[in-house]
Amino acid sequence: MFALKPISPASVPGALAKAERYRLLNEPSEAESICRDVLEVDPQHQQARISLVLALTDRIPEDARAFTEAIANTAHLEESYDRAYFAGIAWERRARARLNQGGHDSHHQAYDWILRAMGLFEMAEKVRADGNDDAVLRWNTCVRMLREHPELGPREQEASAPILSE
Repeated sequence: MFALKPISPASVPGALAKAERYRLLNEPSEAESICRDVLEVDPQHQQARISLVLALTDRIPEDARAFTEAIANTAHLEESYDRAYFAGIAWERRARARLNQGGHDSHHQAYDWILRAMGLFEMAEKVRADGNDDAVLRWNTCVRMLREHPELGPREQEASAPILSE
């Protein structure tokens, strides 16, 4: 088997720029690979970790495991804002993927997951820096999604059967 070759610390800024370009070209696997190379050189590099999370969330529609890994990587973000905001993006993208996939229970799952995303965006909003409305923008996107898809909703509660005694 072939061994991975390390990149030099001096190449990190250029590598991250390439990762962003690959994401824009809808090639998240390439972006993910670059971010992993950067994190091998500097495991605490926050921009590489964020780019990795976003690349993983780009892959959610085709790889369900990408969501779990994206969420796991948000735990390594230093700022509470970043942890909440990027976890919210992961849940939102998971909800969209589930809605697009369709099938049994998809409307209820997508609804539950979009609400989870909205809760995380609210958490991020509370600790945001002045002038940073990114969490508000994501919240509004979720609200619009719910408006555009009125079929999304909570599961109906099953009425419990009365107990009949003799």
